Amino acid sequence: MHITTRHPTENRKRHGEHLLISLTYIGKNIELKTGIELTRALEQWRRYFEESGLVAALVINDGYFVQNIQGSRPAVNSALAKIIDEHFKIIPNVVKVEEIESLRWDGFVTKHLTSSAEDEEYALKSFSADSDFNPYLMKSAQIENFLTAIFEDSESSKF
Repeated sequence: MHITTRHPTENRKRHGEHLLISLTYIGKNIELKTGIELTRALEQWRRYFEESGLVAALVINDGYFVQNIQGSRPAVNSALAKIIDEHFKIIPNVVKVEEIESLRWDGFVTKHLTSSAEDEEYALKSFSADSDFNPYLMKSAQIENFLTAIFEDSESSKF
């Protein structure tokens, strides 16, 4: 009987850990978390993503959100399963999944859209198909460009 020993790198690749993916999804803010409750929830997610080796960009307003998660294939899939399991009211709508060569974001970056002129310029004039921010009316390319525009001036994003 011949026993084959696997190298640690082979075991690591067995589940796709060596492959990086980017997953973008949109959702409705049904739970209407605001203020301290929202801040606590975001901090819990930031810690979870950090512990899982994930990076993410999140844009949220009172009604909707857009999130891009990047990391190893198994970690991104686990995060999506956790989002679906723990936040069943959200019902995330995946708009794009792709393999990537490197992580784009530096940690967990967030932007809360307000009614400020700057936020309206980003969300309404350039990307949204309506007078209010509604990612459900946006094509996937618009959502991707929107995330880039929101975080391009931020020191938090990597290019």
